[in-house]
Amino acid sequence: MGKLWKKLLFIILIVACLFNIVSKLVMRNSLQTELQSTLDYFFNKQNTVENTENN
Repeated sequence: MGKLWKKLLFIILIVACLFNIVSKLVMRNSLQTELQSTLDYFFNKQNTVENTENN
């Protein structure tokens, strides 16, 4: 009986891991989108600092 529960829980663990991996692959943003958002943040932050120094 113990081996049956061990196999069942192992199968559930494998299915959960596969579901997690597949969902991350499907929902991830493209590299270009990530880089563009990083650049936008950087330039907006830089402009804010320059504006506060000028005032």
